[in-house]
Amino acid sequence: EDVLCRAKAPLRVTSLNLTDCGLAGNISPSIANLTFLKSLSLGKNSFFGEIPASLGHLHRLQTLVLSYNKLQGRIPDLANCSNLRSLWLDRNNLVGKIPNLPPRLQELMLHVNNLSGTIPPSLGNITTLTKFGCAFNNIEGNIPTEFERLPGLQYLSVNTNKLAGWFQLAILNISTLVTLDLGANNLRGEVPSNLGNSLPNLQYLILSDNFFHGHFPSSLINSSKLNLIDMAENNFTGVIPSSIGKLAKLNVLSLQLNQFQAGTKKEWEFMDSLANCTELEVFSVARNHLQGQVPSSLSNISSQLQYLYLGKNQLSGGFPSGIAKFHNLIILGLDHNQFTGVVPEWLGTLQALQKLSLLDNNFIGFLPTSLSNLSQLSELFLGSNKFDGNIPLGLGDLQMLQVLSISNNNIQGRVPKEIFNLPTITEIDLSFNKLFGQLPTEIGNAKQLASLELSSNKLFW
Repeated sequence: EDVLCRAKAPLRVTSLNLTDCGLAGNISPSIANLTFLKSLSLGKNSFFGEIPASLGHLHRLQTLVLSYNKLQGRIPDLANCSNLRSLWLDRNNLVGKIPNLPPRLQELMLHVNNLSGTIPPSLGNITTLTKFGCAFNNIEGNIPTEFERLPGLQYLSVNTNKLAGWFQLAILNISTLVTLDLGANNLRGEVPSNLGNSLPNLQYLILSDNFFHGHFPSSLINSSKLNLIDMAENNFTGVIPSSIGKLAKLNVLSLQLNQFQAGTKKEWEFMDSLANCTELEVFSVARNHLQGQVPSSLSNISSQLQYLYLGKNQLSGGFPSGIAKFHNLIILGLDHNQFTGVVPEWLGTLQALQKLSLLDNNFIGFLPTSLSNLSQLSELFLGSNKFDGNIPLGLGDLQMLQVLSISNNNIQGRVPKEIFNLPTITEIDLSFNKLFGQLPTEIGNAKQLASLELSSNKLFW
C-alpha cells in the first residue's frame, strides 16, 4: 500500500505513501527522479530542511502531502506541476510568500506556518479551487476581490492572520461556500445584511475575534444548513433575532464578548426559538448586556446541550431552573452576574459536569452536598458569593478535581482533610471566609498542590 507501481512494463512508481512512519531528516531531491509519480504523501513525520525545488519537475504529480513535519524555507515553484490537484503543506515552519501555483489545483492547505505577504490575487484564476486554507500565519491585506471568480470554492479559512479592512464583498459571490472562517484578524465594519441570502450552502461561519460591528445578520436564517455560528469577541449590538430558531441544524452558537442586549420579553424571544435547534450542543452569550431573569424557556433548549455560558451579564433571580434537564452538560458558567437564592440540590444530578462556575453572584445558603456526586468535575468556582455553613466533606470524593475555589464567602468550620487527599488537586482557594482551627496534617499529602490560599481566616498550623 505504501508504494504503488503502474501495471504495464516497464514498472514505474506512481504512488509513494509514507505517512506517519517515524521518518526524519531532509526530503531527498532524488524523489524527482520518479517521473511517473502521481501521489506523494510524507505527512506526520519529522522531516526538516527545505522542500526540494526538484519536486517542481514532477509533471504527472496530482497529490502532494507534506503536512505535520518540521519543514522550513520557502514553498518552491510548483507552477510546472500542471496536473497537481491537492497541495497540503500545513503544520510546518514554512516562510515567505505564497508562490505562483499550478492552474488545476483543487485543494491548497497552508495552515500553521510562518507565511507572510498577501493572498495572491492570481489564486482567483485557479477556477478549479475548492479548498483554500492559510490559518495561523502572518498573512496581511484582505481576501482578494478576484476570489469571486472561484465558482466551486467550498472551504475558505484565513483564521489567525493579520488581515485588515472591511468584510470583502466578493465573498458574497461565492455561493458554493460551506465553510467561511475569517476569525482572529483585524477586520472591521458591518457584516453584510444579505450574507445568508448570498451563501445558502454555508454550514460553518466563523467571524470571531475581529472588530465587526452592527446587528446580527438576520438573513443567516436563509443559510438553513448552518451548523456553527461563531461571532464572539466583536462589537455586535442590538438583539439576537427571534428567527434564530429556524436554523434547525445549529450545533454551536457562540456570541460571547459582544454587546447584544436582552431585558424585555420581546428581546428574550430568541431563547424561545432556540427550542427548535434540536441539535444545539454549545450556547454562549457570556459577556454581553443580558439583564433580568433567565426565561423559563431555557428548559426547552435541546437536552443535548453540553456547554452553557451565561457569565458576565447582568442576570438576576434564582438559579435558572431550566438547567435541571441538561444531563449532558460538561461546562456551566453563570459567573459574574446577580443571581440570588440557594443553589439547588438537583445540581448534583448533572453528572457529566467537568467545570462549574458560580463565581461572583449573590447566592446564599449551604453548599449543596450533592456536589459530591459530580464525579467528573475538575474545576469548581464558588467564590465571591454569600455561602455559609461548612465545606461539604463529600468534596473529598471528587477524584478528578483540580481547582477548588470558595474564597470570599461566609464559610465556617474546619478545613476538611479529605480535600488534600484528592490525587489531582492543584489549586485550593479558601481565603476570606470564617474558617477556624488547626489545619489538617494531610496538607502534606497533596504533593501536586501548586497554589493554596488560606488568608483572612482563623486558621493555624
